[in-house]
Amino acid sequence: MAFLLAGSAAAQTAAPSVTVAATRDPVDKSYRKMLAGMDIFERNHALAPQATLRFQLLPRLPTTQLDGITLRVAGDTVSLPVAVAADHTFTLERNAQARQEDAALIASRKTSTLTWRAQVRSPNVPDGMRRLGDLRLECMVGVEAGLLSNNAQVFAWLGELFTSPDRVCNSPEGNYLFFAERPVFAITLKDGNRSATLPLRALYAGGTQTPSTLPYCDCQVLLDRSYYAPIWDRSWSDDTLLAFDDMDGPPGPDDTAIAADHNTTAQMRARLGPAHTINFDSGYQIWRYTYPPARNGGQPAEFTILFGPDSVARKARLREPTLESGPKP
Repeated sequence: MAFLLAGSAAAQTAAPSVTVAATRDPVDKSYRKMLAGMDIFERNHALAPQATLRFQLLPRLPTTQLDGITLRVAGDTVSLPVAVAADHTFTLERNAQARQEDAALIASRKTSTLTWRAQVRSPNVPDGMRRLGDLRLECMVGVEAGLLSNNAQVFAWLGELFTSPDRVCNSPEGNYLFFAERPVFAITLKDGNRSATLPLRALYAGGTQTPSTLPYCDCQVLLDRSYYAPIWDRSWSDDTLLAFDDMDGPPGPDDTAIAADHNTTAQMRARLGPAHTINFDSGYQIWRYTYPPARNGGQPAEFTILFGPDSVARKARLREPTLESGPKP
């Protein structure tokens, strides 16, 4: 997909000329686009004034091994090593010669086995939370830098629709996927005295992935960590915090008690009938039931249950829509 290459690289002393014996993979990351992502971070730094920018490598396939991975910027005559931290994040230095040669960022693993993301983190954000302004800036950097990996040839004609930060990050249809640190059961937005739990359609890449579509999704092996944030909804301030309820954590105060006769998948199906079900490679399952809203919020209430690999319920949550305009994926 085509990208608008923006920003100017600061003039630097050219690196020594070398012969680079490498055949570039057509889906290696463009160094120019990565620089453009760094430029858009600087232009929109007000979204996260104290934040820093790094780039992050994530697995795309079950067999992907990130430990020991190496990166380098490779052009026609320049080759620059890129240090990768223990958490698989890195930064890029600006190099005029590499930019001029339209260099590529090449990994020691096949590019098709990796997912790439921008990582924008403000200080003093509590553990288990993310700041919405940081996520807004992550989306803009990620789209501008060309980090999205779901780039099947069949979708290439959509062009600017998927490659414009404004269209992807400022529209409810943008659907830019974020990834939590751990498998997530629920996400709650907190902005001052206002709070709301994201609906299930904001989790697990919308809950609509199938074995045939997963190969085209960045979430291929990260489905249980994937989520959409309401970055487009300006009624939520940049300082809004997203609080994550992990799958492996105990039930919290917002969760619903599960009756003893509803405690297994067989019992739940017998009592409530079939549910919309999402299955994960870990053996965990999410079941979702919907009901007419208790208030005239326009959207149905939903009851979600997390079952473990043993088919026993771990926790559940009842979410009712509010009268205000709630978050959407």
